[in-house]
Amino acid sequence: MLISNADIIYKLPMRTLIDIPDAQIAELGAVCERLKRPRAAVVRAAISEYLARHRRSADADAFGLWGLTAQDGLAYQRERRAEW
Repeated sequence: MLISNADIIYKLPMRTLIDIPDAQIAELGAVCERLKRPRAAVVRAAISEYLARHRRSADADAFGLWGLTAQDGLAYQRERRAEW
């Protein structure tokens, strides 16, 4: 089975090295002990929560766009139609 570059980049698990300050490692260790979960599982859960909070929806990209302009939407529409 042929695997595309997108499959390699986005679908396969990734191992990575990151620098985490000692104080955060200690806190993470305490959380892992309290939850009785492996550190990797807690880090994956934290990343999932972070991504969910920062995910943009298509609605957020579209709704409210007219609020950023000083021009009335109806006035804009009339101007554009006058060009026809």
